[in-house]
Amino acid sequence: MKIRAVCLLALAAAVPFASVRADEGMWLFNAPPTQQLKEKYHFEPTAAWLDHVQKSSVRFNSGGSGSFVSANGLCITNHHVGADALQKFGDEQHNYLRDGFYAKTQAEEKPCLDLELNVLVSIEDVTARVNDAVAARVKEFGPQSQTEAAVAARRAIIADIEKESKDKTGLRSDVITLYQGGAYHLYRFKRYTDVRLVFAPEQGIAFYGGDPDNFEYPRFDLDICIFRAYENGQPARPEQYLKWSANGTVEHELTFVSGHPGSTSRQFTLDELSAVRDVLVPRSLARLYRLETLLTGYSSRSAENARRAREDLFGVQNGRKANDGRLGGLLDPDLIAKYSGREAALRSRIGAAYMPEAAGAYNIIADAEKQIIAIAPRFSYLEGGRGPLAFNSDLFTYARTLLRAADERAKPNGERLPAYRESSLPTLELALFSEKPIYDDLEELLLADSLTAFAGEFGAGNEIVRLALAGKSPRERAHDLVSGTKLKDAALRKKLYGDDAAALKNFSDPMLDLARAIDPYARGVRKQFEEQDERKKQAYGKIASARFALEGTSNYPDATFTLRLSYGPVEGYEELGKHVPAYTDLAGLYQRSAEHENQPPFDLPPRWVAAKGKLDLKTPFNFVSTADIIGGNSGSPVVNKAGEFVGIIFDGNLQSLPLDYAYTDKQARAVSVDSRAIMEALQKVYEAGPLAEELMGK
Repeated sequence: MKIRAVCLLALAAAVPFASVRADEGMWLFNAPPTQQLKEKYHFEPTAAWLDHVQKSSVRFNSGGSGSFVSANGLCITNHHVGADALQKFGDEQHNYLRDGFYAKTQAEEKPCLDLELNVLVSIEDVTARVNDAVAARVKEFGPQSQTEAAVAARRAIIADIEKESKDKTGLRSDVITLYQGGAYHLYRFKRYTDVRLVFAPEQGIAFYGGDPDNFEYPRFDLDICIFRAYENGQPARPEQYLKWSANGTVEHELTFVSGHPGSTSRQFTLDELSAVRDVLVPRSLARLYRLETLLTGYSSRSAENARRAREDLFGVQNGRKANDGRLGGLLDPDLIAKYSGREAALRSRIGAAYMPEAAGAYNIIADAEKQIIAIAPRFSYLEGGRGPLAFNSDLFTYARTLLRAADERAKPNGERLPAYRESSLPTLELALFSEKPIYDDLEELLLADSLTAFAGEFGAGNEIVRLALAGKSPRERAHDLVSGTKLKDAALRKKLYGDDAAALKNFSDPMLDLARAIDPYARGVRKQFEEQDERKKQAYGKIASARFALEGTSNYPDATFTLRLSYGPVEGYEELGKHVPAYTDLAGLYQRSAEHENQPPFDLPPRWVAAKGKLDLKTPFNFVSTADIIGGNSGSPVVNKAGEFVGIIFDGNLQSLPLDYAYTDKQARAVSVDSRAIMEALQKVYEAGPLAEELMGK
């Protein structure tokens, strides 16, 4: 469920709207589903309950969720969310990702290199301020310049709001776009950047069953990783944390999931959904299959290669399987019919209410989407939502960040690219100054492959391809760039970051030179994308306003990797005429291992084999619920009505993959590790008694 592994191009979109049914919804904490919960489950979350769950929840910058679970700053997430930190600790002598880790004392806890945790402290609606600023700026320009003016005005007002908030409160402040432009909320976060690893199990039990079992159920995974947040050198004392439930859940019990779903497309128009189905997902799948082959080959050459590439390979395999499931959902005629019906119904209501601006917005979105699809390959390869596909290299990312930081910081804050605003710089600097290991051979392999793909997409005679390759083969060019750059040195990057644009221009480095040469083209296509994206934002805003007028604000917005509340009971399901029980247990783990003769990926770590006689094999291990989740929810706490920790989300089943586009509770399920299994393992397999006692509040 790792959101960062999903390679869909990040394109904005929104609507068809419909009444929420079943246990659907990724709800805002400032607009919870109070009425639905009260009517269906006779439970009404109080303001204190919501505040407790909200401030106990944590977002990981590595792309997942977590929660505080002790008064002394213990924070639990998934092993696959913590894997990025584990990978950076490792070397040829220490494979923490494979072998696990346990700090028996606080002195042994391992500081993470560039891990940032965010806790949502407050939410403020700033929609009117954003819209008023954009409207005022647009009036100053003629029709041909209005879109460009709107982009600049929106960027400027958001930067002003974020900076004012950060200066006033000291908190990380992000303006979040909701309903694809229908609303803007200011989120304030408390940041923790001194984060230390306390416990991780072996990957063999955290990801038991490997790729064959990924997105399947039944499951038998101890997919957890425990960190501790520090402030001023001492364990943090979070305002709120979740108390551990020793009793877990019972079947049919209502549970809640508080996490950070990455992105959904449930409010896309039919035109945009069709583009995702026909163009974007297939493109993503082709790239993921290519990377999987590349990394599998590299990993097979040696144990050290396998260690170096393990986290990247897992992310690619996870993304490939997830996107394959999404495409299957998008090819389901029933899903498309459901979308079509919803959109037709809303458009009919808009027409009946005589809302011409909203009615015309659909055509604007369709046209803007055509323009975006036309430039999508160029945008993806040169700019990209998470980095340019043509330059798959941490070193190139460092070079571009240094180059743009110097250029952007010379501008007024309101005119900068979002990543370089004053409110965003601390997070940018944490990543830029990281001392994470760089492996030349892996960097060269990935960069050469991405340059090859770039040339294959646009042709060897393309002006930018020729510029990127500089008269050499992709492999030769990658070797020269990686071996010649000085940017592997974190101290040098920090020094260069402090220089102005003129000083940086005089610094000779092949990777920086490449970033300089490419940047005008990348910025140019980014500008084209932003202008079309702005057209869609304005159009979606009109549809959202019409929808609010017709239906009120009782529906939830699409996911934005910000905190949401989902809910649903613990429930099994029917598949191929058989009942799939809600729970698995520890006995099932050993049975599954025996069925596969303890062969990979169904082999048990030695300490699990040795501990079998100590364990209560009836202990529930994993369970499923109808909670509405997607990628990014990995590590989300599952809580009961008392606000206690009863489990942790780590996956969904195959039937849950189309939830990006439409919710169903027929077979789609969220998969969690049970709090009882975690405690049983800590006490009897890992002999981590002090850690278990701290979690239990003793």
